[in-house]
Amino acid sequence: MRYRKERKSLELRQLLYVVQIAVEKNFSRAAEKLHIAQPSLSQQIAKLEKELGILLFQRNTSSVDLTYAGSIFAERAQKILDMVSQLQSEMDDISQMRKGRLMIGSLPITGAHIWPKVLPVFQHRYPDIEIVLVEETTSVLEQLTASGQTDVSLLTLPLQEKSLEYIPLVEEEVYLAVPPKHPLAAQTEGISLSSFASEPFILLKKGQGFRHTSIQLCEDAGFTPQIVFESSNIETVQSLVAAGMGVAFVPQMVARAGWSEHAPAYLTIKEPYTPYRTIVISHKRDRYVTKATEAFIRTMLEIMRPKAKSTNIAPVVDR
Repeated sequence: MRYRKERKSLELRQLLYVVQIAVEKNFSRAAEKLHIAQPSLSQQIAKLEKELGILLFQRNTSSVDLTYAGSIFAERAQKILDMVSQLQSEMDDISQMRKGRLMIGSLPITGAHIWPKVLPVFQHRYPDIEIVLVEETTSVLEQLTASGQTDVSLLTLPLQEKSLEYIPLVEEEVYLAVPPKHPLAAQTEGISLSSFASEPFILLKKGQGFRHTSIQLCEDAGFTPQIVFESSNIETVQSLVAAGMGVAFVPQMVARAGWSEHAPAYLTIKEPYTPYRTIVISHKRDRYVTKATEAFIRTMLEIMRPKAKSTNIAPVVDR
């Protein structure tokens, strides 16, 4: 008679360890984020691999890479941890606990213009709910939101991640910023974007949603932009434009006019159309929305859309 060896049950902390290492690709950084000693983390992973009878990570001198089995384990572990988090949130709501934590994804520069208006009000209303801001690029934020690692995120349309739904928050005009000494800098009437086809353009780096918007605007005007500089920060882009290095698209909210001596001139675009950027608050479709999250979204809508007839938080779903 053959006896089957009893396999030990996986623990949630083991799932968390694997997911954190997969994100950091480094044991030391993962241990720091997990608030445990690096040798202890290494021992825990080695023990887990021995119990599973399979290698999860390929250790290299400079980094740690997931094996095929490790990538499957990490993906499933993240889903399990997200389900546990949602279950805890539901139980917290049922027990009417007022304490909690909200993970809010944010575009750094856009958030700098919105959060000072929203967060003080929310904190005053709900002083026992902790807000943790996660500032990342558009592409990273969409991934974090889709995996449930943020409760909601401040993003801009169009969204690339199909598992997300959103609520429109603000619609703002997009200008063409030109150097102060540009021949058309004093133009008060709307300009035709096609007349700037030969101009050098300064764009945000890949991974930024507004980069895609900028390229699309040029293509809609019938040309491909000549990109001479790229930056991860729209403030740097404006400084380079002001210094005469090129032209760039800038959303109305972050335009510098009136407060900086190093401001470019901002032109209204009329042809082929006047462009607008839509800022949205987004979360994962079918994810449990806690009462704290609902309260946060309602607060945002009250402040950012004060003229709206209602603060309906029914989301929009792109199919």
